Amino acid sequence: MPIPGTGRAWLLLITAVPSKPDYLRVKLRRRVQRLGAVGLKGAVYVLPDSPDAIEGFQWLRREILADGGDATVCMAHLVDGMSDADVIAQFNRDRDAEYRGFVSACRELEEHWSAASAGGERTAGSSVVAERGRLRRRLEEILGRDFFAAPEREDAMQAIERVIVLDIATPRPGPATGARDQYHRRVWATRAGVKVDRIATAWLIRREIDENAKFVFVAEGKAAPKGSVQFGMFAGEFTHDGKRCTFEVLLDHFAISDSPLRTIGQMVHDIDLQHDAFGRPETAGFASMMNGIISRCPSDEDRLSQGGRVLDLMVAGLEEPKA
Repeated sequence: MPIPGTGRAWLLLITAVPSKPDYLRVKLRRRVQRLGAVGLKGAVYVLPDSPDAIEGFQWLRREILADGGDATVCMAHLVDGMSDADVIAQFNRDRDAEYRGFVSACRELEEHWSAASAGGERTAGSSVVAERGRLRRRLEEILGRDFFAAPEREDAMQAIERVIVLDIATPRPGPATGARDQYHRRVWATRAGVKVDRIATAWLIRREIDENAKFVFVAEGKAAPKGSVQFGMFAGEFTHDGKRCTFEVLLDHFAISDSPLRTIGQMVHDIDLQHDAFGRPETAGFASMMNGIISRCPSDEDRLSQGGRVLDLMVAGLEEPKA
């Protein structure tokens, strides 16, 4: 007889830990958090079914038994009460909380770097390199626990990209300035799940560099196609550089000086880097329109198409009236 429910299989760890000493419960909570499991009711913890999850719960069960407790690992399908969607939402809430803490730590590092650089502190670079390494490892751990691509994952990916370039003392090396011809008929690659900066950058590429540019969107953990021009992603030819977003990097690299495009660059900067460096009055409305497109369009191609229309209208509105 088939099991009723949605068909998603969950692994449960049902625990019974002695009430004393107190550190045993603290130890259990830490181990569970490290695995990325969430608590259902009382002392029951859940993970999505996978070989790694089974192994993780089995090792944890051994630790509980060694500490004088008891535990059972089993597989279950939700039938009534909590739904699969409820459990997934709980996983995402936990991961989003971790991502927010991570983004905050990245922002603190950026502020420390700015203050140290302004004060001429010579040791700032080495401290940033060390902290950057810790942040990258921290993000890798969170990503390993993010089973359902939590909504704030993208914010964390953008935050680490901004941090990556903070330790440089000289301008980040990149392709030679100018030379648009060498970028004609190329494939441009970026991370899947494009948001404002990369939507605007793709639009800029087609508008100013190659109207026939093709774009590919690289899933997490996958490599960009060989020979592609990478933008808005770690180690890409064009990406965040210091306090400049990817859109601004392309403007500078290709010496694009059109006033409306520079204005759009200021708005993209403030939205993407969550700064208020330029404070243009149009930024809030522009951000609302772009966020609406992102929330309604799961397809990256659709986001580029719809976002491009908004940007075309923005340029038309910013251009000076012809006499």
